[in-house]
Amino acid sequence: MDMVKSDIEIARAARKLPITEVGERLDIPSSHLLPFGHDKAKISAEFIAAQQSKKSGKLILVTAINPTPAGEGKTTTTVGLGDGLNRIGKKAIVCIREASLGPCFGVKGGAAGGGYAQVVPMEDINLHFTGDFHAITSAHNLLSALIDNHVYWGNELGIDVRRIVWRRVMDMNDRALRHIVSSLGGVANGFPREAGFDITVASEVMAILCLARDLKDLEERLGNIIVAYRRDRSPVFARDLKADGAMAVLLKDALQPNLVQTLENNPAFVHGGPFANIAHGCNSVIATTTALKLADYVVTEAGFGADLGAEKFFDIKCRKAGLHPDAAVVVATIRAIKMNGGAKKEDLGIADLDAVRKGCANLGRHVQNVKKFGVPVVVAINHFSSDTNEEIAAVRDYVATLGAEAYVCRHWADGSAGIEELATRVAALAESGASQFSPLYPDDMPLFHKIEAIAKDIYHASEVLADKTVREQLHQWERQGYGHLPICMAKTQYSFSTDPNLRGAPTGHSVPIREVRLSAGAGFVVVITGEIMTMPGLPRIPSSEKIYLNEQGYIEGLF
Repeated sequence: MDMVKSDIEIARAARKLPITEVGERLDIPSSHLLPFGHDKAKISAEFIAAQQSKKSGKLILVTAINPTPAGEGKTTTTVGLGDGLNRIGKKAIVCIREASLGPCFGVKGGAAGGGYAQVVPMEDINLHFTGDFHAITSAHNLLSALIDNHVYWGNELGIDVRRIVWRRVMDMNDRALRHIVSSLGGVANGFPREAGFDITVASEVMAILCLARDLKDLEERLGNIIVAYRRDRSPVFARDLKADGAMAVLLKDALQPNLVQTLENNPAFVHGGPFANIAHGCNSVIATTTALKLADYVVTEAGFGADLGAEKFFDIKCRKAGLHPDAAVVVATIRAIKMNGGAKKEDLGIADLDAVRKGCANLGRHVQNVKKFGVPVVVAINHFSSDTNEEIAAVRDYVATLGAEAYVCRHWADGSAGIEELATRVAALAESGASQFSPLYPDDMPLFHKIEAIAKDIYHASEVLADKTVREQLHQWERQGYGHLPICMAKTQYSFSTDPNLRGAPTGHSVPIREVRLSAGAGFVVVITGEIMTMPGLPRIPSSEKIYLNEQGYIEGLF
C-alpha cells in the first residue's frame, strides 16, 4: 500500500503554470500583474478599477460547524469546490485568506487547503507570501510610534496618556506581550504607561485593508481610527496625528489582491487575513468584488464555525460591501460531528452511530442559522476513510429533516473529481435565484440590542451580561454617531457559548462581555466575550518544533 503523501509533499510535486498564464485565463494582461517570482502576483489597481462596470458573478460562501481537534477542512473544501466548478465547465475563482505566522508556528498549521485541494505555492502562502502582513504590522506600529512621539514632544492634542486605546501588534503568538509597561528608562524615553500587543490579524488596520474599496477609501478609513481620548473624553483620531497618509503609503501594494493557483491550475485570490474569533474572519472585499467581475462563480470562506465566520461575513462584510451571497455550504466531518456528540478524539476511528446522532445538533444549528439570513444552504461531508456508510447515511437523513441536502465530498483524496456532485448542486442553487439575503439586524438598532440579537438568535443564549461601564460606553458611542455600526463578536470558536468546552448545541447559556472596543476606521464595534484573547499564546509543544529545512533545502513539518 502506498504511503499517504503529506500536504507539503503534494504541494511540492505540483505542476504550476507561470502566473501570467493563470492571469490570461481571467483576461488579466501581464502588464497588470506585479509578479513575485513565477507563481504569484499582485493585480494592479488600474486593472481592478477598469472592471467595475462589468456584471458580477454568483457568490458562494463556505462555512463550517464549530471546529474540533478532529478537523473540518473548510479551506480544503473551498478550494475543492472551486476546482469542482471549473471541472464541470464553470468559470470559477477561489477567494481565501492569507495565513498568519502565529497559528502556523503555534497549533493550527498552514492555511492553504490540504490533500489534492490546495492553493500553491503552499510554503510561501503560509510564510511571508507577498509581505502583506508585514506591511500591515508596519503601518499599525507606525501609528503607535507617532502617538508616543506626539506625547513626548508636548502633546499638543491633549491626549490623556491613561486613555490611549491603540495597542501595538506583531504577527506571532506571544502571551508575554499581552500587557506591558512601555517607555521605561527615564526622561529621554517618554512617559511610562501601560500598553500591550495584539496579534496582527486582530489589528484594525487588517480589518480596514480587508474592507476598503480602493486606496482613497483606505486612507479615509485609516484617518478615522480612534487612537486615544482627551481628559474630556473627546476622541483623538489618526488623522489628527497626520498618520493616515504615511500609513496608506506603507499599505499601497498590500491593498492589491494576490493571484495564485490551485493544484489543478485554477485561479485563486489569497488576500487579507483577519481571524474570525477576534476579528471579522473574511478575505478582502477588494479581492472578492474583483473576482466577481472576472468569473461566473466566486467561492469564498469565512473563518471557523458559522456562528462566527458566516455571521460576520453576512452582517459585516456583505453589509459594508453591498454583496449578495447566492448560496452557502456548511462543511462537516463525521469525526467532528462525533466529537460534538461526546466521542473522545482517540475513539473517532471507531464507528459510533449514537455519537453521530447526538453531534448532528451542532450541524443543524449552523444550517438553520445560515437560513436565517435568507441564503440557501447545502452540507458538504468532508470524507475520511474511517467514515462508515451507516454514519454517512445518519447525517444525510438528519440534514434532510432540515430541508437541506448533504453531499459526500472526496476532494482531499481525489481533487475536483471527488466533489463534482456538490459543485453541480451548488451551481444550480446559485443560479436558482432562491437567495433572499438580508442581515440579521438593521443598522439603526441600538448597539446593545445588536449584541443581544447575535447572542440570542445565533448562539441561542438566554442573556448577555454586561456591567454598567460597558453599557455606558456603548451609549456614549451612540451619542457620538457610531450607533449604526455592526457588531464584531470576539468569542471562542469551539462552542456556541463562551465556554470552549461546551460542545454540541447548548441553549440557555449567558454571554458575558468583558470589554468593548470601537473600530471607527474599520466601521464596527468589537465585543470581547468570555476569556478570548486578542494576543494568543503558544501551546506547550508548538508546531514550530517540527518545522525545519532538510538536507535538500526543502521545508519540512509545515502542515
